[in-house]
Amino acid sequence: MSADGPMPAALPVPADFAPPPTADDHLRWADADAAARPGRLGRLRERFDAVGIDAYFGLRREHMRWLTGFTLADGEEKLAGTSGQFLVGTGDVVVLADSRYTIQASREARGARIVDGPRDLATAWPSLVASVGARRVGVEAAMLPYAVWRRLEIAAPDIELVPVEGWVEADRATKDPAELERVAAACAVADRALAALLPKIRPDATEHDLALELEWLMRTGGAEAVAFEPTCLVGPNAAMPHGAPSEAEVRTRAVVLFDFGAQVGGYRSDMTRTLFVGEPSERDLAVFALVARAQASAIAELVACVDGDLGLPSGRDLDAVARRLIEGDGRWPAFGHGLGHGIGLQTHELPSLTASALDAPLPTPTVFSVEPGIYLEGETGVRIEDLVLLDAAAGRVERLTQFPREVIVLPC
Repeated sequence: MSADGPMPAALPVPADFAPPPTADDHLRWADADAAARPGRLGRLRERFDAVGIDAYFGLRREHMRWLTGFTLADGEEKLAGTSGQFLVGTGDVVVLADSRYTIQASREARGARIVDGPRDLATAWPSLVASVGARRVGVEAAMLPYAVWRRLEIAAPDIELVPVEGWVEADRATKDPAELERVAAACAVADRALAALLPKIRPDATEHDLALELEWLMRTGGAEAVAFEPTCLVGPNAAMPHGAPSEAEVRTRAVVLFDFGAQVGGYRSDMTRTLFVGEPSERDLAVFALVARAQASAIAELVACVDGDLGLPSGRDLDAVARRLIEGDGRWPAFGHGLGHGIGLQTHELPSLTASALDAPLPTPTVFSVEPGIYLEGETGVRIEDLVLLDAAAGRVERLTQFPREVIVLPC
């Protein structure tokens, strides 16, 4: 058997990885968030003059939490009405919360003024804006339906709405230490869960059952939620980068691809491992080796830039490094998706590591995935994904995903 890297001496076990976070960890992270919010709000307000606004109206669930402390579960914003939406004035922060969320908002959004979340935003809009003394309001335009936008204009014709997008997203891309700790903790939860699942990855086990068991292991192993629905794909199904688990069964000499992540303290992980059940074919080993080399080449380029003080590459640069290596090999097509994405309160956030990403240096400190792949329709698929922490000032380029990335062959 050959590959660009040794096989691990023994299969990993849960005890190989960091333990779940403690109650004290969660309290410390909550305190860190509370201490960081004034600075986050201050940086947002510093942008007001650039477009001549005097308030910012936010609707994104992640922005609610990051700026105010108010939390909604993934997807809950679809049922919460206006609750959680917020208005940042020059000296005041208002959080909307109807009777379902009043107690929660008063506990979480400390320092904010909590007002009743109306069923129809337009009816409360004139008094809401007047309460912070605003005349021009920046609005997260991508989140506000046009019909609602028009009703707000009609309800308060003297208030100008200014479309704003990307401000908070860009600020969130730079992570503070407590945020990075939570991403690392979520990675450890996922690492332990996959290690615990290994004995159950046997012929006749189905994609669906393995994905469900993996979710259970994360939720009972320190995660408050999963980052996204876990994926398990066997053999030819692994050629679908975003395939969903089916009743397909694990087969000897076929790859088994897992793509999954945990959520800890609101922050998420994301990892992909491609495993083998029984002796893999030479072709599949060669595909795996090429994907591993592509990932290593992109991370090595980042390390060289940081160590050599050469200036940080862009996400587009790193995507090109990995893509060129696979394309230059010439045997199989390179991945059609991007090389990676930022992660934090969302599974996919800035920075972007794609061929169409902005040609600007990566932010720092930050964390993002590096996940090249090769997909052969009707045959197989291989992807290796790790989260990488970048802190240029500290000279750090560190993989937060600790589960082995070498070839792992499970007994059949």
